[in-house]
Amino acid sequence: MLKQLFASALACLCIAQAANAQTIPNTDQSKFRQLWNELPTPNNYRSASGAPGHQYWQQKADYVINVKLDDKTRSVTGDERITYTNNSPDVLRYIWVQLDQNIFEKNADSKLSEPSGFGNEAMSIDNLERMVYSDFKGGYRIDAVNDAAGKKLKYTINKTMMRIDLPTPLRTGGKFTFQIKWFNYINNMNKDGGRGGYEYFEKDDNVLYEMAQWFPRMAVYDDVWGWQHKQYLGRGEFALDFGDYEVNISVPTDFVVASTGELKNQAECLNTTQLSRWNKAKTSKVPVEIITQKEAEENEKSRATTYKTWKYKAENVRDFAWAASRKFIWDAMLVNVEGKNVWAMSYYPKEGNPLWGQYSTKVVAHTLKSYSKHTIAYPYPVAISVHGPVFGMEYPMISFNGGRPDADGTYSERLKYGMIGVIIHEVGHNFFPMIINSDERQWSWMDEGLNTFCQYLAEQEWDRNYPSSRGEPAKITDYMKSDKKAQVPIMVNSESALQFGNNAYGKPATGLNILRETILGRELFDFAFKTYSQRWAFKHPHPQDFFRTMEDASGVDLDWFWRGWFYTTDHTDISLKSVNSYAFSADPNKVAEFKKLKRAQGEISISDIRNKTDIPQSLIEADPSLLDFYNSYDALNPTERDKKESATMIAELTPNQKEIIKTNWHAHLLEFDNIGGLVMPLIIKMVYEDGSDTIVRLPAEIWKYDNVKTSKVLVTPKKVVEFQLDPFQETADCDLSNNNMPRKIVPTQLQLYKQRRQGRESTNPLRESKAKTANPIGN
Repeated sequence: MLKQLFASALACLCIAQAANAQTIPNTDQSKFRQLWNELPTPNNYRSASGAPGHQYWQQKADYVINVKLDDKTRSVTGDERITYTNNSPDVLRYIWVQLDQNIFEKNADSKLSEPSGFGNEAMSIDNLERMVYSDFKGGYRIDAVNDAAGKKLKYTINKTMMRIDLPTPLRTGGKFTFQIKWFNYINNMNKDGGRGGYEYFEKDDNVLYEMAQWFPRMAVYDDVWGWQHKQYLGRGEFALDFGDYEVNISVPTDFVVASTGELKNQAECLNTTQLSRWNKAKTSKVPVEIITQKEAEENEKSRATTYKTWKYKAENVRDFAWAASRKFIWDAMLVNVEGKNVWAMSYYPKEGNPLWGQYSTKVVAHTLKSYSKHTIAYPYPVAISVHGPVFGMEYPMISFNGGRPDADGTYSERLKYGMIGVIIHEVGHNFFPMIINSDERQWSWMDEGLNTFCQYLAEQEWDRNYPSSRGEPAKITDYMKSDKKAQVPIMVNSESALQFGNNAYGKPATGLNILRETILGRELFDFAFKTYSQRWAFKHPHPQDFFRTMEDASGVDLDWFWRGWFYTTDHTDISLKSVNSYAFSADPNKVAEFKKLKRAQGEISISDIRNKTDIPQSLIEADPSLLDFYNSYDALNPTERDKKESATMIAELTPNQKEIIKTNWHAHLLEFDNIGGLVMPLIIKMVYEDGSDTIVRLPAEIWKYDNVKTSKVLVTPKKVVEFQLDPFQETADCDLSNNNMPRKIVPTQLQLYKQRRQGRESTNPLRESKAKTANPIGN
């Protein structure tokens, strides 16, 4: 009897698990079906491994630009000479040029196509003023489009794009050189918006310019889209080819310029003292001020009428940006990045101190080291952080970043970490997409999501207690369980994404963190991620190249993860539905004791309880003559035969089997429900009677036979008193209330909010601290 009980208990568990496994076959409804229909077919240009194919190609665009800044009219006049190389196998009869400044034209699609409405029957007076009285004359004035010999070329402007018809077809390997002359006014960033522009400082009557998308740029022609000439509407950023740049920037003599590339005429732009500081910065371990705050403040008072030209060169970059102002403080240091010395620099007005002088350049240096470790070694000679009106934008070697202290020099904790975070993020964009050059116009997540993931890594390396807002799975759950009508999959065009910050930044970054920590592990993930970065550095990757490389280099089929996390709006909500525990024993008396306890638990009913009072004495209790053998017989009591069979069975057991019986192992049947739709690995924490615990990790393939239900038998050497699913909150499970057995009460969101409110600090504790120090009496 006992041997049968021991064997049948395990058999029942196995049969139950097998029956559950056969519920849904691996059909078109399976979460584990391959991405055959979703991903383009590999070809000679893009291989099945995710690497560039043996016939991969991309175009090249080289620029020689002269630009002059007019501080009085706040405008620029420029001329450029573009040499376009056709490396494609196609014959081109026209080319497309991007005119991003045309987004500021009065009837631009960016304005007309943006849905609008009234929130709570109210409207901002600032927005109303902008709609009624906007007088900014934005957009390009194209003065000339000529070939290399100065002959006019036929061109057609289509909003933010310009088609230039070629005089003769441009064949494979051919080059075409042409010239464009243009003029445009510069937008007031705080009034007109945009990704660049100027900020006016009324107190000292100065302007700070951050120049982005400031010149006509070649559109991309590639093997996936042909010409990528989707109109620029503002959110979907840029698709650009690599090239070499020579840029001459003419500004008033008292202006300081920060720019993509290397400054080639330092001696003409800096005085002797500044050049000496420049040389000192080459060997300093801390930032050295090339231009001090005192000098910047003196410079603010100047009003030069003459011009000076700052000459820059940049090789193998996809874009070019610059900034200029009288107000700039400039500090710099050389930092060793993977064996190469790189300039880390910051330019900022005095309004940025003390934060910017203390942190900016050191954050730049830290970012270069962190990202280089996880992707590729930073290849450029310089990385710059500029503080001005743009809170966060990125370009090769230069970024525009926010984070300005209050007028008294104090700042909140949130502002400090917001500033550090945005510098890490925007400097990190040098890697994605400035080097690993994805198509931002189509796929925002390929640069924003991957960059936000690396930002999270860099933040944690900066400070173990860094309050990262994105990256941790628990921080994306509110978004993922929100109204599905307000969500779209990650794999949508940039302009169509809803809740853009969560969709393009937070969710992809969190997904990569889950891959790294839970699905692949750090070793496999880091190798695969680095392989992707190395394969596609200075090339044009698309989503299929990333997905395939991550699988190719890790040796793990991740189609189920890409499908669920990137192609759907499903969320993680896995419930530990039930746990049935089984104890094994070779002692017939213990077996009988356990069965009797189970019987007693099942037999107690409300009628039994009430009958004890309503029936004072039963008939059989009143008349003992009715009793016979079966009134005292209990079928659960072990017989002599049972005891003999038990002894025989034990004698026949192997040493390992005897050890199992001796240790008194327990078996547990765990049943899980997939409520949210996403399949995920199951991480199970088992807490024993003695307070110790064990973590069991089951791969996502536990769901391979059934998307909705699964089960697993776990065997333990000790009695388990608690089971907890996803104990470290690493799968973005949106409902923790169904993760424990026995169930636990989880504080509601309202309770957590009250707890935060009660312990919340004031918005600027630094100011209060200084005030308290200055006036200790009565505080």
